[in-house]
Amino acid sequence: MKPLVCIGFSEALSAPETAWSLVDAGFTVTAFARKGRHSALRHSAHVELIEITPPELDAEAALADLEQALLGKARSPDQPGVILPLDDVALWLCQRLQARPGWRLAGPSAKAIELALEKTLQVQAAKTAGFNVLPTTMATTARGVLDRCAELPLMLRPAQAVLPGSGRLRKGRNWICATRIELDRAVSEWAEAWPLLVQPFISGQGEGVFGLATADGVLGWSAHRRLRMMNPHGSGSSACISQPVASETKAVVEKFIQQTGWRGLFMVELLSDCTGKSWFVEFNGRPWGSLALARRQGFEYPAWAAKLALNPAARIEPPLPDQKPVVCRNAGREIMHLLFVLRGPKSTALQKWPSFWRTALELLHVRRRDFFYNWRRDDLKVFFCDSWYTVRDNVCKTKG
Repeated sequence: MKPLVCIGFSEALSAPETAWSLVDAGFTVTAFARKGRHSALRHSAHVELIEITPPELDAEAALADLEQALLGKARSPDQPGVILPLDDVALWLCQRLQARPGWRLAGPSAKAIELALEKTLQVQAAKTAGFNVLPTTMATTARGVLDRCAELPLMLRPAQAVLPGSGRLRKGRNWICATRIELDRAVSEWAEAWPLLVQPFISGQGEGVFGLATADGVLGWSAHRRLRMMNPHGSGSSACISQPVASETKAVVEKFIQQTGWRGLFMVELLSDCTGKSWFVEFNGRPWGSLALARRQGFEYPAWAAKLALNPAARIEPPLPDQKPVVCRNAGREIMHLLFVLRGPKSTALQKWPSFWRTALELLHVRRRDFFYNWRRDDLKVFFCDSWYTVRDNVCKTKG
């Protein structure tokens, strides 16, 4: 019997690549999905889906559904299954799971998960480890935000990755504010609904550092730089390129991992400003959106995490660094990038805005070492559904 890995949520951006990494490594893959929600992974020929109540509707019901599903698929202690959370909401649920006989959580303990969900803890740990960290305050009232109006432009973002309340989970939103009018509008829309981190806004290029933290150190170092964000105003990447991990960055990340005691997959998001100085943005303790790029280079992080969950002594052999950079693109997000460019900026803080025609030409130019997220010849429906859902959902969200 093949070892079983349960991943979720199936709607996570990294879900298809995670599933394929596990399938190719010889695992049987089951994914938990929100009832009534579409996802590209629903169309995969390699994955069985389990539906649970969306935590955004009823968090306790979602937790009970997940526990029941795991009990129904429980393995023996001699051959346990592995749970691999793919997004922050799944981390929140896994932190609270009570009934897990025959199951092992890939990566962090329930206590350590708090680091991945609380941005204030991340900022404190980043300072201690030696990252460059922007002056950060946490605000719970409008006055706490407006008191920093002299420092415009500002970035406002949720202090928590997941926001529980009224028996449901939700996600916050970010604002970039260059003027007092923009700041007043953001504060009005926020309405003190959740704690905010308030930081100076700086423009630059987003970078990511990835690895697998174990008791013996970090394995499988890799990194990328964003070529394009889906929304130039600020979002995940639509195209990224691989790059080596600088030795000084590696040392600081290792110190961060050592001090926090993190285990499992991780991503450290950085922002490189116009002088080349890198600033800490956030820490993610689950598979990341650009996992496709890592896999195209041979970094099978999900499979490695599952193997170590079953056997901490398992041998992991990361690939040798590739001297030639690799580009990976998300087709649906590339289309959305062009649409966002056409719409124009929403804040005057963004002084440089991409040219529509230059962007269109760049998107049409597919180079020899360009790859696409979620492309697999024996599971092509996943790629096309993912592209369609990405465009449709973002267009509808923008109109709303």
